[in-house]
Amino acid sequence: MRIFPEQLVQNLERGLRQCYLLFGNEPLLKQECLDQIRQCSQKHGFEEKHQFVLDKQLDWNVIFDCTQALSLFSSRQVLELTIPDTGLTTAHTSKIKELVPALHDDILLVVQGPRVNKAQENSQWFKALVQLGLFVPCNTPDNQQLPRFIQQRCKKLKLQPDAEAIQMLAQWHEGNLLALAQSLDKLALLYPDGLLTLIRIEEALNRNNHFTPFQLVDTLLSGQAKRAQRILRQLESEGTEMVILLRTLQKELFVLQNFQQAITQGEAIFTVFDRHKVWQNRRALYQAALQRLSMVQIQHLIRSLARMEIATKTDFDTNCWPQLSQLTLDMCNIHISVTPNFSH
Repeated sequence: MRIFPEQLVQNLERGLRQCYLLFGNEPLLKQECLDQIRQCSQKHGFEEKHQFVLDKQLDWNVIFDCTQALSLFSSRQVLELTIPDTGLTTAHTSKIKELVPALHDDILLVVQGPRVNKAQENSQWFKALVQLGLFVPCNTPDNQQLPRFIQQRCKKLKLQPDAEAIQMLAQWHEGNLLALAQSLDKLALLYPDGLLTLIRIEEALNRNNHFTPFQLVDTLLSGQAKRAQRILRQLESEGTEMVILLRTLQKELFVLQNFQQAITQGEAIFTVFDRHKVWQNRRALYQAALQRLSMVQIQHLIRSLARMEIATKTDFDTNCWPQLSQLTLDMCNIHISVTPNFSH
């Protein structure tokens, strides 16, 4: 049986299964599901826990010994098996199939690992484990799923976000669920009435004097040079990794390049936005940037970012913050030279 992470708590309230499979690419969801299972298992008398990584050094005899002998301290045990990103060997899959009939009511099995594909889900070892319990896919929500995920997360925290607030939270935290969870926890403390609006979210971030790379992107798209410089200085003082900023900006510039190319070929800008499913609250930002930056300028910015990334990765002593500051001015079409360009 397959359930989603947000359904696990309700399922656990109805009783424990013999096996739980936590597979996916999102560490936060896997950890939260694991914590929920551990908490529930303790209430049911599973007081002893054994953890194993299914690598080449694993001694399977130790695992089978756990299933055959009761502990001196408790009669019920949790076996947590972690599959590494490299996957399972044929020997490991054979041992898992041997393990299934050895399980009993005093053993709770939790298996976690990377994202699985359809072929892996249809494998014998996986099917054998699913028949014993639940498969909980723990994958990072994509752009289409993230607003719904935020809505569900807010409901648990008794937060009531409006549509604009959900879209802004999704944009700022795309690909980073841990940061999203932390932001929602802070917002729940700041606003006891639970009402979340776009203005409140912006005020909360400003009040905490904290900015994200996504706020920098939005500011640059809209062409606000002074605010972009202030956000960049704050991100530098907070120790934000240069590579994260470069990759975030690079992604947006590639998007602008694709949009500008389509427009140059005669496609209407709103048709481009519809085709790429651009959120309504971001269309004005992209439109402002596309009207301000030509294809030549966008490609120049992409090359500048590439040079900064190479410099950052090849020379750890390189300080690229002045160059990035110059790039933010260039992206806002402010022609002031604050630092010499990289040599070609």
